[in-house]
Amino acid sequence: MIKQFLRFMTFSLALLVGQQTLVAADNTVIIKAIGTWGYFTNYQKHEGPFWNKRIAQVTDKQIISEIKPQTELNLSGIEIMRLVKQGVFDFAFGLPGYVNPESAIFEGADLSALTQSIDVQRKVSDAYFPTLEQAFKEKYNAQLMTLYPFPSQMIWCKSMIRGVNDLKGKRIRVYLATLSDFVEGAGAIPVNVPFKDVPEALSNGSIDCVITGTMSAYTSKLYEMLPYGFTLRVGWGLAFGAMNLDKWNLLGNELQATLNQEMAALTEEMWLETATEDAIALDCLSDGPCSLGELGNMRLVEPSVADLKIRDTLVREVILPGWVERCGPECTANWNRTVGKVLGLRANAK
Repeated sequence: MIKQFLRFMTFSLALLVGQQTLVAADNTVIIKAIGTWGYFTNYQKHEGPFWNKRIAQVTDKQIISEIKPQTELNLSGIEIMRLVKQGVFDFAFGLPGYVNPESAIFEGADLSALTQSIDVQRKVSDAYFPTLEQAFKEKYNAQLMTLYPFPSQMIWCKSMIRGVNDLKGKRIRVYLATLSDFVEGAGAIPVNVPFKDVPEALSNGSIDCVITGTMSAYTSKLYEMLPYGFTLRVGWGLAFGAMNLDKWNLLGNELQATLNQEMAALTEEMWLETATEDAIALDCLSDGPCSLGELGNMRLVEPSVADLKIRDTLVREVILPGWVERCGPECTANWNRTVGKVLGLRANAK
């Protein structure tokens, strides 16, 4: 109870500070936003500047906004869209996988290991956007405005991993249900660990490997504890941006059009940035060249043809069936018409 009270007080104080700094004229729309992780480049380069600077500039301060990352507000991510629905926040960036306890439909555009190319992942996201748009409206009274990726999610380990079969028996950090499906399918043990607790979990031996993005692996210096990387893409950390629908409807046509235009431009920037960051991070994690600083000197192993065949089997026999069981027949039929059509895959409901 004490921990919950302290967390609530920290959260409330942060909101109060945010409200005090947003001083505006009577006809100005004030938007309180929440971002993803403050220590990742997505927030630092894109989410933060967009709401803290860009929108006030392009609307001539008709909209004044402020964003704080979920890490600054001591939030886990799971509660973010509930807070948007309640009107505590007007807008949120987050991961669809973090809201899937409400419905597994939110997982559908980033199921583990299905796409190895960012170009294909973009097609998947575009195909599934209308599905998520409707789900956000129905479940959270929210307008979905963007889907964008974090750098690709790979596997970083204490010991040498030469292929999928070497993952057997390893305890691997995961953060989504679909990643757990992949890990279990590979004969390993999924362990849910918040990213901030990863160093401690590695130190005390509760995990052997970590699934996280390429750039986060570099900026958090995971290479100091994990000398090996297996570059099979097991996910993209696909993220969303959504606004409380009541607030959206208050904006009026002109401001809605401006916000849509600016959000579309931000979306393009983030997709391009992710493709660039992936390549830079992998160079920096290994033997360079690195434009960001020190080299990680990791030994990176690319998946072989045999590994990709194993991945294909896991997709058909483990990952898709696991998601179908969570999502149900109607959800599955919709996925087959959208994402499945793009990938040439079919999920079968029982």
